[in-house]
Amino acid sequence: MTLPKILFVSAEVAPLARTGGLGDVMGALPKALRRQGCDARLIMPLYKTIKDKYADQLTFVRWTMIKLGWRTMYSGLMTMELDGVPVYLIDNEYYFGHDGIYLDYSFDIERFSFFQRAALEAVGQAMDFEPDVLHLNDWHTAMIPSLLEAHYRPYGFHQDIRTVLTIHNLKYQGIHGRERIADLLDIPDRFMSEYGILKDGMPNFLKAGIVYADRVTVVSPTYAAEVMTDYYGEGLQYLLQSQAHKVFGILNGIDTDVYNPKSDPNIPQPYDLKSASAGKAACKLALQQELGLDQSADTALLGMVSRLTDQKGLDLLLHVLEEIMEQGCQMAVLGTGDAHYESALETIAKRHRGRLAVRIAFDSALSHRFYAASDLFIMPSLFEPCGLSQMIAMRYGSLPVVRETGGLKDTVKAYDPLTGEGTGFSFKNINAHELLFTVQAALELREKKPEAWRQLILQAMSGDFSWLGSAQSYLELYRQVIA
Repeated sequence: MTLPKILFVSAEVAPLARTGGLGDVMGALPKALRRQGCDARLIMPLYKTIKDKYADQLTFVRWTMIKLGWRTMYSGLMTMELDGVPVYLIDNEYYFGHDGIYLDYSFDIERFSFFQRAALEAVGQAMDFEPDVLHLNDWHTAMIPSLLEAHYRPYGFHQDIRTVLTIHNLKYQGIHGRERIADLLDIPDRFMSEYGILKDGMPNFLKAGIVYADRVTVVSPTYAAEVMTDYYGEGLQYLLQSQAHKVFGILNGIDTDVYNPKSDPNIPQPYDLKSASAGKAACKLALQQELGLDQSADTALLGMVSRLTDQKGLDLLLHVLEEIMEQGCQMAVLGTGDAHYESALETIAKRHRGRLAVRIAFDSALSHRFYAASDLFIMPSLFEPCGLSQMIAMRYGSLPVVRETGGLKDTVKAYDPLTGEGTGFSFKNINAHELLFTVQAALELREKKPEAWRQLILQAMSGDFSWLGSAQSYLELYRQVIA
């Protein structure tokens, strides 16, 4: 059977430009699909940071002018190769010649409106590639199915292209005024209804994608069910219920080449299953020294690598952090986010010098050392569409403490004291003391049953979190949609 040709359209692709899970997925899934024999390619904006760093790898393909309302804007098409995956990049200095990936929200609406129109203009003759499936990601690309219906298919173009939209985070939807979106995207009036792209009278990019895409995926099976409830649906739950026949949950994976404790250049002592105890002890001592914590391989170290936002359960953690520190453990936190969370963590850290370290930074290399050094990894998220950190932590033998939501529920098997099975620890409710009690139980197990603890680490490290299974699931979905 001929394998489908896939073009991924995304605002982020690691390592070229990323702020989180979206970039990680786009850096790994196309590569995994190419290993399956698919012709998978990517298209993304040419941000200033990419142009500065990869200028010598970029090849010019062509330029054209894109009509955007009353504006006529230059659109350059460049290409490069990333780990064997062809990547196309849309060039425009006005929209993408900035240091950040995301800027002012209103301007971002315009920037990604331009990107979607420019990407569609590049498909086919310009890039000499007509995909079977456009795989879209989040609100930045979710208008493409309706743009195909409005501007291409009625005129005989891209008739056979199908669309798959992946929602990595339902919270961000791309909402703006009706007149402005009609202007930027030249959307005909027939699309401007509550049955089309409008949600509560306003154009909503993500809603439009859910309505017009051929398939919609979210990034874990549990999250696929959660988004159809009032608590998790972010106002789109009833729409998703009505479109349930085309909504699927496919769990993300991690790049097991990048996250491999046996060969990771970012950690002081590589290790595998057989050498995990000695390797993690050495990594812990090194991180304790680096962060100014009291040096002791025997002291339990809790790690957290996260955006510091309410979604990530920071309110739960802060409510019981003083009590956690009374357990005789250490904790290290790495991340950036809301200023009041950053300030609160730093204030508590001053009261626990040598035992609580907080680094307000986005530092990929340092995050690897956190995973390798920590005994427990804390993720008390209020919601978590998939989550990658818990999978990375398990790969490094750091046992996750998670709330049972989204991908956390799907990937972390809670310790069963009767059988000894499990890969971490979990609690059910959005409750700070449930988090505290779960941490206490994990620390008690580590202290009183070291053999059971070591077995848990081996079970966690033995899990398969690669993209192989997920890539197969996407491949089946593509085959369904083009059948």
